Amino acid sequence: MQFNRKIIDSYKITLGYIGILTMIIGGMLLLPLLVLVAYPDELRYAINFIIPAAIALLIGYLLSFLIRGEKNHKLTLRQDTVIVVSVWLMATFFSALPFMLSGQLNFTQAYFEAVSGWTTTGLSVVDVTVTPKVYLLHRSIMQFFGGVGLVLVMLSALSGTYGMRLYNAEGHSDKLLPNLAKSARIIMSIYAGYVLAGVILYVTFGMPWFDAINHSIGALSTGGFSTQTDSIGAYKSFPIELITIILMLLGTINFAAHLLLIKGKFRNFFRVGEIRFMFAFLGFSIPIAAFVSLNGIYGSVSEGFRISAFQLVSALTTTGFSTVTYNSWSPFSIFIMIIAMLIGGGTGSTAGGIKQNRIYLMVKAFYWNLKRKFLPEHLVHEDFIYRPEGKVYIDQKHLTEVYNFTFIYMVLFFLGVSVLVAYGYSLQDSLFEFASSLGTVGLSVGVTLPTTPSVVLWTEIVGMLFGRLEIYVILIAVIKFFKDAKSIVVTEK
Repeated sequence: MQFNRKIIDSYKITLGYIGILTMIIGGMLLLPLLVLVAYPDELRYAINFIIPAAIALLIGYLLSFLIRGEKNHKLTLRQDTVIVVSVWLMATFFSALPFMLSGQLNFTQAYFEAVSGWTTTGLSVVDVTVTPKVYLLHRSIMQFFGGVGLVLVMLSALSGTYGMRLYNAEGHSDKLLPNLAKSARIIMSIYAGYVLAGVILYVTFGMPWFDAINHSIGALSTGGFSTQTDSIGAYKSFPIELITIILMLLGTINFAAHLLLIKGKFRNFFRVGEIRFMFAFLGFSIPIAAFVSLNGIYGSVSEGFRISAFQLVSALTTTGFSTVTYNSWSPFSIFIMIIAMLIGGGTGSTAGGIKQNRIYLMVKAFYWNLKRKFLPEHLVHEDFIYRPEGKVYIDQKHLTEVYNFTFIYMVLFFLGVSVLVAYGYSLQDSLFEFASSLGTVGLSVGVTLPTTPSVVLWTEIVGMLFGRLEIYVILIAVIKFFKDAKSIVVTEK
């Protein structure tokens, strides 16, 4: 019996990458301590962040030695997925520790909160009215970096030599420039610029500065963690709602499309298929919900329209902010919200869901197929859609990938719903809550609470991770790991 040296060497590279990213995670865990400058009375909580940060930095530093000095870091087939999934599990674990060390949450609750933050979901089991501000900022920082992704942060901070495959494995498709590191830095600059603009606008219209920072990050990352029990509804301000809607829409748009906006290429921007689909869906669903279902609940048509617009933008962008509760909503309104959460945001954005581009492509495929039935049999016709990079021709391979992903997504959705129903929740509430979890939305009808059974919370945790990493990454990583584990020992003949 002997060991497969090739696999062992490849996992040294894997651990080296994990080490680099774990050091970045350690640095991120220290960022919430910046709030202590304004709130020095919370200094006693600093140790709860310093301990996990120090452990992450030490582990990462030791692992990084495995690739230090190496010029060619070549990964074997699909090993990029093992790195991405491992790092996300490390990030969520270390980010849960501050909640546990403080005694606020048990392990399940703390890990749920961390996963909800990193996946930009926004479902929460903490009481924001008594939670110290350093922990509230910690949640927002998780959403900030979870939105753009750990790999993108690494590429923007270091260099492009650390891999296009890692970048793609995390769900990014938005390489803006030929140089990947420069693309990552542009995306981070756009992202940070929008957050800063959001903070300034929020403060201008009366929101306290601490709330403004958290809500700006939450809106743009399509995360939805709030510092208020009533979320955005606590401010009862139309300007604040409008700012939030704009930030949510910006967060759900492909980063490559943002570059078109910044360059002033508005015609090209509005030509992008999923942008058109997003505005068409909102333009259709908002009036339907306002006039058919919410008319009469909120006193006036204008108020119903305003509430409908905010909630549906929040659902479609998978943000999770709200201005009202859903106790008085009709089943039809809830049904529209569930559809919006399942569709989700734009490809290559901070949002979750099946993604607008996939839904748009399936709608177009239906139209193309119907159109062909009225065309001459031997006529050659090339189908295409517009993406930020321009015209993209669609073949059967593209459509097969979309259909397969959507099928697996819906299978996971109904499996998760089945668990919630089995625990005694109504079908409507189960559909809504797990659509929110799998779509990384964060809206809730009261299922997700500190008293929620652990099995339900873990079901939602699995849904959030699969939703953020787009299913295939996790499936491939698990299969790859077990295949390598079986092949690591070679029996001599």
